Amino acid sequence: MSLNEDIKYKLARLNVLEKIIAINVIVFLLSFLLKSVSGNIILWLQLPSEINSFLVKPWTIFTYAFLHFDFFHILFNMAWLYFIGRIFLSLFSAKTALNIYFLGAIFGGLFFIVGYTVLPSYFSGTTYLVGASAAVRALFIFICAYMPDKKVSFFTFNVKLWYLGVAFVSFDVLGLFGLNSGGNLAHLGGAFLGYLYAKQLLKGNDIGRGFESVLDAISSWFKTSTKSPLKTVHKDKSKVGGFTKGEFDKFNNQKKINVILDKISKSGYDSLTAAEKEFLFRAGK
Repeated sequence: MSLNEDIKYKLARLNVLEKIIAINVIVFLLSFLLKSVSGNIILWLQLPSEINSFLVKPWTIFTYAFLHFDFFHILFNMAWLYFIGRIFLSLFSAKTALNIYFLGAIFGGLFFIVGYTVLPSYFSGTTYLVGASAAVRALFIFICAYMPDKKVSFFTFNVKLWYLGVAFVSFDVLGLFGLNSGGNLAHLGGAFLGYLYAKQLLKGNDIGRGFESVLDAISSWFKTSTKSPLKTVHKDKSKVGGFTKGEFDKFNNQKKINVILDKISKSGYDSLTAAEKEFLFRAGK
């Protein structure tokens, strides 16, 4: 197996969230190369806080979630995503994980833009948002809200998930008064989506179903044709086992003659039945 085939094989065995981790790592490595070539390319993928700039680059509501500031930024986010993903995918489907992940990123981005637009006196200046924190926070808060009484090991003691959820949201609220106020706005947006999704799903409403249809439509653009490469072959019904009817009958008659002649050689002509004698007489003509 070649190196390329080995990589493809290992990637195919990853679950959907592990594949997202792999994509984030690849984008992180490429971003450093792009920065050395042209830093302006990265600016077209970061989410701007200024709404008019966002309207010029609407795709940044997705792309920002695949960019990271530095090594420790991506390390922390991807480690969280890995451990949360193991819990999540043992209980829910891969499509639900994707719905929450991407919707969490969208809501995080919207909270970021709205915060800077509605409260310009507090969130002043133009800045940019990068990182998968909002998407990861959405998955985490979803689990906390869906099964709040489930206990998990936290260092040396067990704690209910909803305690952890409240603690993280509280830290994000306090973070609004710190240096990373924009990032914490995005965290709260992801947390809001995760909580809303869980509560609605408990009522039987999957609010991500419409978004899932959009993802399915997009993924269908990249799927190869499923048409069989095999050619259609016309079957000649006048042939049996590759022989024409005349050839097949001739073959059977000769075989029957051989059986009768073998019987004569062993038991004599008188051992033949009347039908065998008649058949041999007609074949002799």
